[in-house]
Amino acid sequence: MREYRDIDQLIFDRELPQAAGLLHHCCFYKRQGRNLVAMNTAPRGMQSGDRATWFGLYYNISGAGFFLHPVGLELLVDHKALEPAHWTIQKVFFQGRYYESLAQLEDQFEAGLVNVVLIPDNGTGGSWSLKSQVPRGPSPPLQFHPQGPRFSVQGSQVASSLWTFSFGLGAFSGPRIFDIRFRGERLAYEISLQEALAIYGGNSPSALRSRYTDGGFGLGHFSSTLTRGVDCPYLATYVDWHFLLESQAPKTIRDAICVFEQNQGLPLRRHHSDIYSQYFGGLAETVLVLRSVSTMLNYDYVWDMVFHANGAIEVRLHATGYISSAFLFGAARSYGNRVGEHTLGTVHTHSAHFKVDLDVAGLENWVWAEDMSYVPMAVPWSPEHQMQRLQVTRKLLETEEQAAFPLGGTPPRYVYLASNHSNKWGHPRGYRIQMLSFAGEPLPQNSSMERAFSWGRYQLAVTRRKEEEPSSTSIYNLNDPWTPTVDFTDFINNETIAGQDLVAWVTAGFLHIPHAEDIPNTVTVGNGVGFFLRPYNFFDQDPSFDSPDSVYFRGDQDAGACEVNPMACLPQAAACAPDLPAFSHGGFSHS
Repeated sequence: MREYRDIDQLIFDRELPQAAGLLHHCCFYKRQGRNLVAMNTAPRGMQSGDRATWFGLYYNISGAGFFLHPVGLELLVDHKALEPAHWTIQKVFFQGRYYESLAQLEDQFEAGLVNVVLIPDNGTGGSWSLKSQVPRGPSPPLQFHPQGPRFSVQGSQVASSLWTFSFGLGAFSGPRIFDIRFRGERLAYEISLQEALAIYGGNSPSALRSRYTDGGFGLGHFSSTLTRGVDCPYLATYVDWHFLLESQAPKTIRDAICVFEQNQGLPLRRHHSDIYSQYFGGLAETVLVLRSVSTMLNYDYVWDMVFHANGAIEVRLHATGYISSAFLFGAARSYGNRVGEHTLGTVHTHSAHFKVDLDVAGLENWVWAEDMSYVPMAVPWSPEHQMQRLQVTRKLLETEEQAAFPLGGTPPRYVYLASNHSNKWGHPRGYRIQMLSFAGEPLPQNSSMERAFSWGRYQLAVTRRKEEEPSSTSIYNLNDPWTPTVDFTDFINNETIAGQDLVAWVTAGFLHIPHAEDIPNTVTVGNGVGFFLRPYNFFDQDPSFDSPDSVYFRGDQDAGACEVNPMACLPQAAACAPDLPAFSHGGFSHS
């Protein structure tokens, strides 16, 4: 953080005064008034050993996101020297043109050689602010526990009638859970976020060069306080996070993690019969959720681990917050959409990488791929006719190369890890990895930086678990992507994976072309990706069948009787409004 403060001092105290005339003309510049703010980019240079960063300048709008207010000025700061007094501005970009220095830009402005677009200072009004412009309405719906919470949180342990696990945050890597058990049986040793990557495009230097690996900044470090009733349900359990980083004393982020049980408003399963016999049977979809949010400057990443009553685990990412924008000029529409008078919403991709250390009925697992095919055949009872018969294809994947599926390819629709133990019906007990992702194309492999996030080549890869391969990335890959400390492709060296302790590495992401509706904030709707871990012949039948929440009644029964239908008991169990705790907020931890 000291380095950023020194860079700010270089930009605002030493350099910007050299172009005071132009800045006053275009941007209402106030020396020492700091009506401008500099935004960081990464990586820092063009090759290993460089430490030169482009900084874009924006209006410093109080109470609103400055990210939507570029003024068109960007500075390339060389901050490699150990002494900040020796740092320099290597290049200047202003509203579509490059200059050698701010002094040169000022000279050309004074000579009438610079076409300046005047950028209004919009203050906190209009569509840039998150403050509602309409009167407050009735309170929104509220979920509560009619008979108290059905889970407990003790320290870093969560327990419910179905699930137990330990949770935490890595200061750099973010959310992670360990020793995940369903009804007492371990399903996974570890499920953890490894990295979040954003790759930008544009026609200004800050945009076109940006490749952010957010683990280098700290996905856990920049976890934000969760706001009761917005980030999580009002009655969720909120947990503080304590960590040691950049200090000799521990730090605390209040309410950094929340745990809650939630009715999804959807049946997990149901059937209504009016044929031959009359009955209804079903179960409301109720899930246990662990959530945290990483605020990486402009973007807010919502991380969820979701535990279902049928033994499935869902891992998902939602993106919200402010888009990163650039000054609008030239062929801007090749790089996004116009979202303001002088603002371009720049195209970018989001990708997240996850480690999934499954232990399916033991440590020795095999990887199976299943799909479908149509096979021509003669109709048995009418041989003169042909038909296409749908059948299942199965293949055992025996090496790491076979179990690595490139992004953009067509993987088998069913990929699962299985043990050599069988269920009641003779099938290997397994867990399927089902991906939900529409990731953009990975960075081309001929890019000098691609090896720093080569995990992005694969939507799924399964490797042998090794103590010397604990993570798919390194914090050092952010600032030196040209000689990465960890190159994920080194993990895939064609070793046998049959009957081994295995780790699945999953990539989930999406392409984002910002548009008008991303102002003021990107919404989570449609911007969620992730994956499921679903039982596949792991049980003898759906384990949710044994849920005490199940509802069943016949046509000859009184469905309104409490002893027949637990839903009929709710008017008595939930006759009063819940006793809500007073609203509290953990504050703002990062300056």
